Amino acid sequence: MKQQKSTASAWFRTLRDEIVKAFETLEDTQTEGAFADLPAGRFEVTETTRTGDDGEDAGGGLMSVMRGGRVFEKVGVNISTVYGTLGARAQAAMMARKGLDGMADDPRFWAAGISLVAHMQNPHAPAVHMNTRMFWTPHAWWFGGGSDLNPCIEYDEDTAHFHKTQKAWLDPHGESHYPKLKVWADEYFYIPHRNRARGVGGVFMDDHCTGDWAADFTLTQDLGRAFLPAYVPLVEKRRNTEWSEADKDAQLVHRGLYAEYNLVYDRGTKFGLETGHDANAVLMSLPPLAKWV
Repeated sequence: MKQQKSTASAWFRTLRDEIVKAFETLEDTQTEGAFADLPAGRFEVTETTRTGDDGEDAGGGLMSVMRGGRVFEKVGVNISTVYGTLGARAQAAMMARKGLDGMADDPRFWAAGISLVAHMQNPHAPAVHMNTRMFWTPHAWWFGGGSDLNPCIEYDEDTAHFHKTQKAWLDPHGESHYPKLKVWADEYFYIPHRNRARGVGGVFMDDHCTGDWAADFTLTQDLGRAFLPAYVPLVEKRRNTEWSEADKDAQLVHRGLYAEYNLVYDRGTKFGLETGHDANAVLMSLPPLAKWV
């Protein structure tokens, strides 16, 4: 499994580099609209580190954040590879969710992945989330992730494009994948206390392990590869749309909804904070400004 871990970790770095380049290109080509006079946004890159309970190195990653750009008000693209032992709370959660026997006897883990959240300047351009990851323990390994669209002003044709593109990348792996992962996203990105979805959905999976590591990794890669063709055309279409103060207000309220979900329900946020990862990197997903009515 050592080689597979290395391969997965390297892939997440490759995907990160492709996305960062594509987003900075969007900034460079933004020559119209209210924010065109700003300097083209660039990612600030910070190395993150994690220290285990014993004080030893426990991995880390790169936190890449762009703030105040022409297109992106705030966007983060983080990668990490972390390892060590799970604490008692994380062990209990893992045993309850996956039924893994022996976690208390051997609580070692290894995890690598990429996580992205984009909050836009123009309220007509949709916010978005994407992540893919691999998780290993001595008792099991699995993949997870996906992407979902979070517009504050919805366009049916944008939603259709986002879903159609993801389906096109998933269908070669079996036509049952897209319907299953779409429903999974609808259920996972639901906010019970608001009785509504966080956005217009996408695809999501967790605990994915067929026993064929190569096949499962390829599926995970295509979840990541689908992101840019699913999302970038929507930004290009909406980034110059005229907007009003009412539109901006709607965007801030929707961001409040997004923050509620990430702080109350998101498993990745909880896992990152409970296992001692850099808090700034974990909370990168929060919007720069939000509003509650």
